[in-house]
Amino acid sequence: MTISVGDKIPDVKVMKAGESGPEAVQTGEYFAGKKVALFSVPGAFTPTCSAKHLPSYVQKAGDLKAKGIDEIACTAVNDAFVMGAWGRADGSSDVTMLGDGNGELAKALGLTMDGSGFGLGQRGSRWSMVVNDGTVEQLNVEEAGDYKVSSAEHMLGQL
Repeated sequence: MTISVGDKIPDVKVMKAGESGPEAVQTGEYFAGKKVALFSVPGAFTPTCSAKHLPSYVQKAGDLKAKGIDEIACTAVNDAFVMGAWGRADGSSDVTMLGDGNGELAKALGLTMDGSGFGLGQRGSRWSMVVNDGTVEQLNVEEAGDYKVSSAEHMLGQL
């Protein structure tokens, strides 16, 4: 079942790259008490994700925060090392990179895709959401192959 507006984010473990290696992050704790712009990409360093999706949130971070967003986070079915490297290469300190290496968050949200045709296996689909104190306030899920409603620009229009 796909998560919907008004639902609580499932409490699963994701990982982020820390100073001394991967750090476990429980989503229940991470989203508590703050308003988060969360977006998912099919894969770090992939064409649309690197050329458009992540850059839109890097470029619009200040605008999102001015509209009440406390934190911006990107997730993908990649490990914390890859997400950390992608964040250093194309991201900024304004975007927290959360590795969903086992796809547990993507599965728990019901927002997966089959990238086997491209050698990617099961991945998280492309989407964005606003999560306020652990509850989904906005949800923008892309049609396969699209990049429209999950952009930072679209989210700004919703805030």
